[in-house]
Amino acid sequence: MRTQPAIIADVEGWNDAFARENDIDQYYEASGPLIRWIEGRRLAAIRSMIDPRPGEKLLEVGCGGGHVLRMFPQCELVGVDVSGRMLAKARRNLAGCRVELLKGELAGLNLPPAGFDKIVCTEVLEHAVDPEGILEQMSRLLKPAGTAVVTFPNDHLVDTLKSMIRRSGLTFLPPLRRISWGGDHYHLHQWSIREMREMLSRWFAITQERFAPSRLLPIRCCFQCRHKV
Repeated sequence: MRTQPAIIADVEGWNDAFARENDIDQYYEASGPLIRWIEGRRLAAIRSMIDPRPGEKLLEVGCGGGHVLRMFPQCELVGVDVSGRMLAKARRNLAGCRVELLKGELAGLNLPPAGFDKIVCTEVLEHAVDPEGILEQMSRLLKPAGTAVVTFPNDHLVDTLKSMIRRSGLTFLPPLRRISWGGDHYHLHQWSIREMREMLSRWFAITQERFAPSRLLPIRCCFQCRHKV
């Protein structure tokens, strides 16, 4: 595991800076075909693992621009983010959905214990000062029979692939021009897949694993979790 010193005086400002530098709408809609394919596979894994039912209460921790929440219009949605800039995008992207958007740290929002059937936290923990604290809160907020889905970037693999592309001299090719897109320098933590499992297992039982685009190329690691028995 790699962890940077995580002393951030202005968490909202730091996350707003990330939002300014990395347009989340453009990322989902205008990144290269390879990135869109990988992220499409991640979103499909999340949708399948959540298995939404009409009327369920679904929380997304670090909801960004609302691109994940809008996959679940049949649910009662709550999105939490520390960035006001991200939440402004989410309001636009989720127009017409039954959604409540909240700004702040999860522990300070007074959400009801065991209040959610489903919780999603995707590509968020690597940006968080206290990822274990977020997992603790998710465990508190999830109903006893609920499902949580947590995804991570496999930064060790991503860094290796980016290094290989740069050394190849092929970054002039359109699909490879924006290999720095995604704000990796805002990642405070990196975990191996084994370390991802170990951290999640301190709070949840892992019930399913999927990888995007595939198990042979696990760039995005997706875990379905439930409460420990």
